[in-house]
Amino acid sequence: MMTEKPTCIGVLAIQGDSDAHAAAFAGLGIATKPVKTASELAQVTSLVLPGGESTAMLRLLRRDGLDIALRDFVHTRPVLATCAGCILLAREVCNPHQESFAALDISIERNAYGRQNDSAILPVETTLPGGPMEAVFIRAPRILKTGAKVETLATRDGYPVLVREGKILAATFHPELSDDRRVHEAFLEMLRES
Repeated sequence: MMTEKPTCIGVLAIQGDSDAHAAAFAGLGIATKPVKTASELAQVTSLVLPGGESTAMLRLLRRDGLDIALRDFVHTRPVLATCAGCILLAREVCNPHQESFAALDISIERNAYGRQNDSAILPVETTLPGGPMEAVFIRAPRILKTGAKVETLATRDGYPVLVREGKILAATFHPELSDDRRVHEAFLEMLRES
């Protein structure tokens, strides 16, 4: 666990399971702030984009006028993105094509592992200390390609499921639904480094 407190972490709270991320950080002794507006986004220095439904998230972001501020934020500040959040950050989204913020140099396929009843909890290989990691996949996307500066930190069936590029850490699964806190700890370590 970190010895220094990180700067203020926001959790996008317009759709998806923001509360589980807040609880995961609380379990590590870190408070978070829910973000629903551009003014709330301006009060945080890092952000979690939770899982949920990416097209619904985009629609709500546009409706509330948060999409423009969020686009600028994700290109300059530390971000932890999970599942739908990972889709929102991808350079390219396919099956079907969807607009994104293009902040992370990956190509991603939506719902690539099947429908809701194909969801699974699996151990995945990771370069994070501690051996295989429990990963909760719910209608998960699949990262098809990564850019040269993207580091793969965990894989499933040879495909990246946890990646890092600069100030972005992104997972195609839901680490907030597992008792394994290594993804959240890795994000806190990124904040300490930056």
